[in-house]
Amino acid sequence: MERGSLLKARAGGKLHGGNHGIAPEDVVAAQRGRMLVAMIEAAAAKGYAAATVADVLNRAEVSRMTFYQHFANKEACFLAAYDLAVEIVMTRTAAALGAGAPLERIARALDAYFSTLAQEPEVAKVFLVEVYAAGTAVLERRLATQAVVVDRFAAVLGATRTDPRLVSEAVIGAVVSLATNRIVTGDCAALPGLREPLMSLITTLVRDQQAVP
Repeated sequence: MERGSLLKARAGGKLHGGNHGIAPEDVVAAQRGRMLVAMIEAAAAKGYAAATVADVLNRAEVSRMTFYQHFANKEACFLAAYDLAVEIVMTRTAAALGAGAPLERIARALDAYFSTLAQEPEVAKVFLVEVYAAGTAVLERRLATQAVVVDRFAAVLGATRTDPRLVSEAVIGAVVSLATNRIVTGDCAALPGLREPLMSLITTLVRDQQAVP
């Protein structure tokens, strides 16, 4: 499986310290970036439970000592890698949300969300699937991330006669469930096709909500 463009960019190249004119902090940052990408790759390829620290070392081309200078254990590395996956997905989605009419903003955000997951299948698997296997700390982070998304969606909908956050929770739950199903079955190419039926559902929900007397 090839790395998506954003994930590949985060991996960068292998840097060396010493007399090569590269600042030590840049070497450290590059090593950390490679390890995070390596963890995403390993977890996507083998599953979090089967992925090992050795897999990360081999993919990132770093020593075991270097790994433990950055992370206490595999779970800590995965938690940081999950944060990177969140950044990749949510930065694009938030940028697409932009300004404009609510339904237009939501449509753009869905486009960005699904296209990013389709283009970055390894990130998608970590973001929506392997996160459930990685322990309580990572799962709590995922729930916090989804709560932020729900809040943003509710803010776009604005105040209405019924609770906009409840509608937002239902919509985001549907988006996540549909996306996860495609990722689990390896059908990431089908993700962008979810946008149209979901927008039809969202449009109906919003109009029904606004019509409540």
